[in-house]
Amino acid sequence: MNVQVLKTMIELQALQGFSSNSAQAGSSTSGSSMFQQMLNETLSSQLQEQSYQAKLGSVSQMLPLLNTNNYLMNKSAVSYITKTSPIPAAEGPSSSIDHIISRAAEKYNLPKKLINAVIRQESNFNPDAVSHAGASGLMQLMPATARGLGVTDVFDPEQNVFAGTKYLRQMMDKYNGNLELALAAYNAGPGNVDKYNGIPPFKETMQYVQKVSSSYFA
Repeated sequence: MNVQVLKTMIELQALQGFSSNSAQAGSSTSGSSMFQQMLNETLSSQLQEQSYQAKLGSVSQMLPLLNTNNYLMNKSAVSYITKTSPIPAAEGPSSSIDHIISRAAEKYNLPKKLINAVIRQESNFNPDAVSHAGASGLMQLMPATARGLGVTDVFDPEQNVFAGTKYLRQMMDKYNGNLELALAAYNAGPGNVDKYNGIPPFKETMQYVQKVSSSYFA
């Protein structure tokens, strides 16, 4: 509390004690009561101020911690998004990926333009792309499919493209060169194509076939 204010009020009370007549005594009693009221108000005010300052001090001490927690949460959120969302890639393949596509197209006797159309739709040429379903890499191979095709690193562009092109070749052979059925099987699996005896009535698959075909024939 403010010591100077308290000292001044005590001195005022002492001055009032020097009065000796009855009238002054009555006045001193009134003054004493007034002094007591003022003293109580001062003490209350000082206590409130001390409490307020203490709260400010607590908040000041907590702010660095709150800022740290916010940073950690934001960092965690960014980390999660980065790991689950594909990073946008360029509009076309890099020279190294383009060379891989050319060799895969020649090996499996498929048009390079078709492989490009599939990769554009699957990952937009981002070798690190991962879908919510777990498909990975340039041609978005599912784990079981990748293992069956002998892939050891699904994010390796050469392994991914060669395996994906081989699988697309298998689908083309299975459906006697029918591009739409082969693309539908690549997207939804040959089991669904056989089950529905054609393109499965899945919105995603129907859009997939239409977009890849449009890109290929453009």
